[in-house]
Amino acid sequence: MQTINLKDAKAGFSSLVDGAIRGEFVTITRHGKPVAALVSVEAAEIARKAMERKRSGLVAYLRTLPGEAFERNRLPSRTVEL
Repeated sequence: MQTINLKDAKAGFSSLVDGAIRGEFVTITRHGKPVAALVSVEAAEIARKAMERKRSGLVAYLRTLPGEAFERNRLPSRTVEL
């Protein structure tokens, strides 16, 4: 992965785009801090789809399992004398 500052990226943008087409990743910095990345369209689509994917919670997952094994037992677990 190549890292380049914004000023140099502007000056050599076409060569950076050619590199992205070949599958190279370029990190663009401003004042020494990473602010952007230049990647191919294919890599960007993969990242977009991964971020878009909604994940269900544990309860939703357990409800998809077959059987009645995860039904809640409503009886008290034990009696306690205070």
